[in-house]
Amino acid sequence: MGSTPREDDFATRRESVRGLSDRELHARFWELAERIVAPLVEEARTHTSPSIERSVLLRMGFGSAEAKALVARMDEAGLLGHGAGRLLLELSERRGIGVREAGLALLEGLHWDELEGAGGGER
Repeated sequence: MGSTPREDDFATRRESVRGLSDRELHARFWELAERIVAPLVEEARTHTSPSIERSVLLRMGFGSAEAKALVARMDEAGLLGHGAGRLLLELSERRGIGVREAGLALLEGLHWDELEGAGGGER
């Protein structure tokens, strides 16, 4: 299975960045990287499901029953679209506790008012 060799056009493509400093090249790189991943971020923002969110929580160290209960409660509260893992991470940072500790506190019925405040804006 062969492929057609790519024409070497490095010199031509390089002209658009030739005069940039290292700092400007660095900024340009991150600008382009953000443009590349923007559609992926938007897709993740608008296309989640309880199973995806449970999977995230499982990878954060929660057991299956814990993840299922947390996701169900977040879904009932209309917060799931903000990302279960993100909400737990923000709650843990705000309270100065571990992510698992934050999740277990939620399962005990604590801190939901803080979580809802965190989930009020765009992701």
